[in-house]
Formats: sequence, C-alpha cells, structure tokens
Amino acid sequence: MNGIEFGIDSFGDLPRDEQGEVVSYARAIRAAVDEAVLADETGVDVVALGEHHRPEFAISSPETVLAGIATRTSRIRLSSGVTVLSSDDPVRVFQRFATVDALSDGRAEIILGRGSFTESFPLFGYDMADYDALFEEKIDLFHKLLDEKPVTWKGTQRPTLLDQDVFPKTESGRLPTWVGVGGSPQSVVRTAKYGFRLMLAVIGGPAERFAPYVDLYRRATDQLGTTAYPVGLHSPGFVADTDDEAKALFYPGYKVVRDRIGRLRGWQPLQREEFDREVEHGSLYVGSPETVARKIAKSVRALDVGRFDLIYSSAGAVAASARMRAVELYGAKVIPLVRELLAEAPERKGA
Repeated sequence: MNGIEFGIDSFGDLPRDEQGEVVSYARAIRAAVDEAVLADETGVDVVALGEHHRPEFAISSPETVLAGIATRTSRIRLSSGVTVLSSDDPVRVFQRFATVDALSDGRAEIILGRGSFTESFPLFGYDMADYDALFEEKIDLFHKLLDEKPVTWKGTQRPTLLDQDVFPKTESGRLPTWVGVGGSPQSVVRTAKYGFRLMLAVIGGPAERFAPYVDLYRRATDQLGTTAYPVGLHSPGFVADTDDEAKALFYPGYKVVRDRIGRLRGWQPLQREEFDREVEHGSLYVGSPETVARKIAKSVRALDVGRFDLIYSSAGAVAASARMRAVELYGAKVIPLVRELLAEAPERKGA
C-alpha cells in the first residue's frame, strides 16, 4: 500500500468568478492550469484532463492544456482522462503525447477510452454504426505505435501503414498507457491483452462492487502473459474545510450536471436523499479532508488499487476559489492522511 499514487481529474468545467458569474472558456482553461500547478506544489502525483466536446466543458484538447502545464510544473505527471481514441487518429494521438512527454521531461502518460459522450463522432465525421470497430482497430494500432518502430498495419477504419515510422520518439522509449473502463468485462480483458494499465471509472454505487473487475484483470494478464500493473480508480468528489461546506458547495452544481446527463440517458432527476446516500455509502468523495481520506482509504483497501484519482471539478460551476481550495486540501491534507491510514496495522483499520 505504500506505493499508492494520487491524482486529480478535470474536464475543464466552467467555474464561477468572484461575482458569481460563470467564466469564459478561456478563463476555465487557465483555471485548470493554475489548479494543476497548485497540485504539483502540494504533492499530488498526477493531473488527468478529460476530452469533451460539450458546452459545459472547456477542454476538448487535453494534450494542449497539458503542454501548458508542463512548462509551469516540475514533478506532477501529465495524463489525459480520457482521450477518445475512437474519433481520433492513433498516429496523431501518439505524436501529440510524445511532444508533451518531451516538454515535461518524461512526465506524460495517456488514458485511452471510448468517452462518456458521443458528440465527437459526428463532429469529426465518424459513423456511430462503427462504434465498436473504430475502438477495436485504433487501440490495436496505438499498441503497435508504442513500440516506436516502423509500423505495418491494415484495418478498415483508416489508411494502411506500410513500414512507416512516426516521430517524435520519446526519451524513455514508451509512453505509459492506461485504458479507462466503466464496467465491461470485455474491456477489462482487452486492456489485459494489450498489456495496458487499467483505470476503473466508478461514478456511482459502492466501489467494492468493482472488485471482480480487478480480479479479472489480474487473471487475464496472467493467462495472456502480459504485465499486471497496479489498477487505478477514479471517482468524483470535493474537499472543503468541513463536511457541511463541501456538500453545500458541491451539491447544487453536481445536480445540474447530473440532471443534464440524466435527461439524455433516461435517469430520474437527482434527489438530495440519493446524493446523501452516495456520499455516505457510494462513490462520491465529498467532505472534509478527514472524511474524504477515510473513504478513499476504505476503497483502496477494498479493491487493492495502486492509484486513486479524484474528479475534483465535477460539481459544475463552483467558485474558482473553492476549487483551488479543494485541490490544496487534497494535496496537503487528504493524501498524507490516506497514506497514514493505509500504513496502519490491520487490527487498527478504522477507515
């Protein structure tokens, strides 16, 4: 457990300024950079930025923002969370992240995924009928590109490559690559097949229900002869000085975001009772540093994961100052406390 790593995730949600007004997309992107710089200073291990093409999110090009963060930080690792590989070109994705890796002196990594939404498909001219084929073929090509050697590859979704080389190369020789998985056993096995790291996206219900997926990943890597890396877990939450303050800051914006998504997916509007249950027993890590730390430690133990990422900006239009405070508390207080809790002897486990 001593090797546990901690990250923060953001989609570039639009915060509010000092006057309570929702900020512009440009300011939201600059805010994400400032939050990453603070995370670097307070001991957070990774910042992961998600790709979206929706009006409530400012970040559609994570690697571009990560490149900006690279020039202002010294130690924090820089990741996407996720890169929607299905509607992108694997060659260009590799080139962009290899460039971030150069700018950051080897701190880049990537989390591949299908994405939570589908706006990128019509935006970039892809047919949703090819949803599965696009991801299957492109993840196969990306796997080959990671060897950083001339590539010969043929598929149905992009032009053939014949002994073609791709630049720039990384100094380490390989980009650390994860796959974000929301609960599909087939996705877990595919991740193991390619020897990628597994990041579990747990956004509702108790984290413990994902234990079979962790076990499946480890069994699959063993049977396939690939590396069983420590599994990651990412979930939404928010940290403030007290439990009541965290809930008061988080709930209003979270309900707006949750209900907007729910209308698209046929969910009932979020009620406060459901929110409180998720905070108490589910996968919302909302509260004071001690409350959040104890809940993270419990989930880490239950799943035996090696990394936990907090989606700290998932409350929608929270004040920018409150978001900065959340990042500060997470790095300076939550992470050290989780490490202390995980270092306790088994008989003293109280998280």
